[in-house]
Amino acid sequence: MPRIPHAARIRYRQEMAAAKTAGDDDLRWARLERAHILSQPDPWLHTGNHVAMLALAVRQRDRREAFGQVVRIIVAAPGSLSGRYPEGNTGRAGVGLRQPMSIPPDLAALLRPAAT
Repeated sequence: MPRIPHAARIRYRQEMAAAKTAGDDDLRWARLERAHILSQPDPWLHTGNHVAMLALAVRQRDRREAFGQVVRIIVAAPGSLSGRYPEGNTGRAGVGLRQPMSIPPDLAALLRPAAT
């Protein structure tokens, strides 16, 4: 199973926690998007991130985003397991399922395997 570096896993959990306590929905989405980038190599974290995105979309009554998240929940684990996910993709419905995006430098550093 694909693994993410320990530091990236810790930051993922921090981003998810920050999303829960953020003062507004724009900040919640930003935190969930950052967590998504970190979660992509791990099927459980990746799927869990999309579940959180779905919950926020439903709370906002955003049907388009909610539908997009349902689709992404279905493909998240298989994409992670096969390594066929677009790196850097923020996971939102307005972004293509297979569209790679640039990874913020602080997250890219966390995703690099430790030198051995």
